[in-house]
Amino acid sequence: QVQLVESGGGLVQPGGSLRLSCVASGFTFGGNHMNWYRRAPGEEREWVAFISSTGSTTNYADSVKGRFTISRDNAKNTAFLEMNNLKPDDTAVYYCKASFVSYWGQGTQVTVSS
Repeated sequence: QVQLVESGGGLVQPGGSLRLSCVASGFTFGGNHMNWYRRAPGEEREWVAFISSTGSTTNYADSVKGRFTISRDNAKNTAFLEMNNLKPDDTAVYYCKASFVSYWGQGTQVTVSS
């Protein structure tokens, strides 16, 4: 069955870095664009970053542009989100999502606090 398993979250101080991973199974990973979303406490889910199926195109929300980098390894069915210069406003549960698959994983918690 379809699975998206996010990992790599944790507690980090402002200015710190984290690398999130999303391992996919049960569908054709290389045929899907991938997105990262996040949901902060009490907020709606927010789109964060996009990468095309081949990795040739990326796009970012203004709030993370220049600090976050999305990438993928189609041979390993894995997408990544490198997050640098983290801010308290980045605190949220982060989710990956495949473009043509109606499935959400459990997410991974990122907490930025001193």
